[in-house]
Amino acid sequence: MLDFALFLSLVPLFALAQDGGITGPTTSVQAAAYSCDASTCQLPNCHCASTDPPGGLDPSETPMFIVFTADDAIQSYTLNAVNQFLAHRENPNGCQPKITYYTSLNYTNYTLVTDWYVAGNEIADHTMTHQGDPSVDEIHGNLIALNALAGIPLASIRGFRAPYLNYSVDTLKRLAAAGFTYDSSSSASIPVTADNSDAFWPYTLDHGMANNCLRVEGTCKGEPKLPGFWEVPMYAFFDQLGEAGPHLMDPWLDAANGAAAANDTATFEYMQATFTAHYEGKRQPIGLYTHPIHLAADYPGVRSPNSTIRMINAFLDWAQEQQNVWIVSTEQLLAWVRNPTPVAQLDSLEALHCSTPDYGCPQTTPTPDNPNPQQVVPDGQQARFRLPGNCSTPFWDPINGQCICSSQTCAFQDNSRPIGPNGANLTGGGTGGVFEPDDPDGKKKHYTPFNGPNAATAGREGVGAALAVGVVGVFVGALGVFMRA
Repeated sequence: MLDFALFLSLVPLFALAQDGGITGPTTSVQAAAYSCDASTCQLPNCHCASTDPPGGLDPSETPMFIVFTADDAIQSYTLNAVNQFLAHRENPNGCQPKITYYTSLNYTNYTLVTDWYVAGNEIADHTMTHQGDPSVDEIHGNLIALNALAGIPLASIRGFRAPYLNYSVDTLKRLAAAGFTYDSSSSASIPVTADNSDAFWPYTLDHGMANNCLRVEGTCKGEPKLPGFWEVPMYAFFDQLGEAGPHLMDPWLDAANGAAAANDTATFEYMQATFTAHYEGKRQPIGLYTHPIHLAADYPGVRSPNSTIRMINAFLDWAQEQQNVWIVSTEQLLAWVRNPTPVAQLDSLEALHCSTPDYGCPQTTPTPDNPNPQQVVPDGQQARFRLPGNCSTPFWDPINGQCICSSQTCAFQDNSRPIGPNGANLTGGGTGGVFEPDDPDGKKKHYTPFNGPNAATAGREGVGAALAVGVVGVFVGALGVFMRA
C-alpha cells in the first residue's frame, strides 16, 4: 500500500479536484434580463447570447462539438489519464483531438506543460495556487509562471477558468484588462429541450452576462459590459430528473437519478440522452470537463477506476459514430464560432487542422540500413540540424546549427566513433539522409570544436585544476575529522 507520508502529500491534489458541481438552474430569464441587437453585434468580435447556431447556419450544417477540458496540475498521471481517452482517436479530418488544460502551479510538472503545448493542445490559466474569486496577482502570476517555466507564449494563453467555478464581476474585469480572450467558468444549467434553456453558444460580454445570474452578484441585466471578451459556457449533462439533475464537472463522480451512489451505467445513459438532445436540436456543444486525477489508472496506491474509464471510452466511441462529431479544445470551438463554417467546408478552417509540427521527424521509419533518414520539412521551413559531436544537447540550436555555449565548463573535444559505412568515424551533425564520412577530396572530415582549436586543451586544463582543488579539499576535510576526534 501507499506509504503514509506519501499519501499525506497527495491528499491536497485530490482535494483541489473536488469542485465544479451544480445542483439546479443557475439563471432565469428574469434574472438575466438580457438584451442584445444581433444587427449591430456581429462576428467575429461581437456575438449575442443565443441558442441558435452562429452565422445563421441551419443545425444540419453545424458540426457537433464535444469540448474536452482538464483542470489543475499537469503530471504524468493526469496526461496518461487524458490520453487513455484521446490518443487513439481521430476527428473527421484524420487529426488527433486536442484539449484545453486549465493549469495551476501546485504539483505541476512544467516540462510536461511544454510537451502538451507543443503537441498542439491549449494551455489556459487556472490561477497560480487554485484560488476562487482570484486576485490580480493570482491571475497574472500564473501567466508569468507558464511563460517563464514552461515556455508558453503569453499570446497563446487566451483562456481562463476559475477554481471551484468561483468568480465575480471583478474576476471578469481583471481577465479582460489582462488581455484574455475568454472565460469558461459559467454553467449552462437548463436542458436544451426547455424553452428557457441557458445553453447559449459562446458570446461576448458587449451586453453583459446571460449565465449564472442567480449565482454571481452584479452580473447580468447588461453587466458587466466588456466588449469583445467572450464567455464560453460549460454545458451540463442531465439525468432523468431534468433541471433538478444536472451534472457538470466529472459527472461520473455524481449519483444519478436521485440514487445514493454513482453508477457508470446510469451515467452512460444520461450522457447519451443529453448528447442526443443537443445533436438533434440546435447542436449546442456538449462538454467533458474533467479533473483527470480522478481517472488516473497508474496513481500510486490508488485503485484504478477501470469501469468508469471503459464507460467514458464507450460514450466517446458511440458519439464518434454519429455524423460530423468533433472533439475539440475551447480555443478550437471559439475559432469556429467566430468564423461559422458549414460542415461541408470545414477543411478550410485552419483551427481544426492537424497542428503538431513535424520539425526534425524522419520521412521514413529508421532501419539498420538507414538509421538517419531525410527529414520532413514543413512548407516555408528549413531542416533541423542534428546534434554534432562537440556540443551537448542543452546548448544546441537546431535551427541555426550553432552551439550557444562559449564557456570552458561545457566545452569538450569531438570524439568520433568507428560507426557508419566502411568504418567511417562519424561525429554527428548534418540534417539527415546520408552518411558523409569523406569530403570530395577523399579526406576525412573533422569538426572544429565550437570553442576553437584549443578547446580540447582548455578542457583538459580545467579538469586538472578541478582535480587539484579536489585533492586539497579531501586533505582539509580529513584533517578536520582528525582534529574533532
